[in-house]
Amino acid sequence: MDLSVIKQRLVSGDAQGTAEGAREALAEKVSAETVLREALMTGMDEVGGLFARNEYFVPELLLSARAMYAALDVLRPLLAGSDYEPAGKVVMGTVQGDLHDIGKKLVSMMLEGSGFEVVDVGTNVAPERFVEAVKESGAKLVGLSALLTTTLPAMEATVRAIRQAELAGEVRVMVGGAPVTDSFAQQIEADGYAPDASSAVALARRLAGVRSP
Repeated sequence: MDLSVIKQRLVSGDAQGTAEGAREALAEKVSAETVLREALMTGMDEVGGLFARNEYFVPELLLSARAMYAALDVLRPLLAGSDYEPAGKVVMGTVQGDLHDIGKKLVSMMLEGSGFEVVDVGTNVAPERFVEAVKESGAKLVGLSALLTTTLPAMEATVRAIRQAELAGEVRVMVGGAPVTDSFAQQIEADGYAPDASSAVALARRLAGVRSP
């Protein structure tokens, strides 16, 4: 199975075809990690580029993410039994007082497609729950989302709680959402701001010191 075919199926949002391609590649003795890195990760990278150039929109992004998950379901049992190491671990959540999750889900999908392990703590998440999730998972990166202007103080409180907590090693915080700006991110001492899902992946890679696929 030509891995570029799997990649193209993912980019076109063909979930069944992407999963079948992954199975065929495994049957031909291609490693699960190779399929992940050379087909799924490069495919999601291309999808992110299309999204950034306004050639793809949220519906196309969701279709490609669904295709990626279908193939990941095939690969996961083999990845779990191998020496594969994710690009990093990210705790993702929407801050306290905000129940919106579409943006957070899109970023989470894109991050998983780029090789990150995502711990999604949901919506309306209290600052102490973010801290707890970082301690439980050992994540070095946290993504905070907010869609309501009224919840920006909760985002600031969450960044402060993470900074003040006794966490092993340095934890980087990235923020995003409709009312969030780069200047606000700097004001609350976040490590970075991303205006959309594609740039969030690039930011996560930079903060985690990970190269593009």
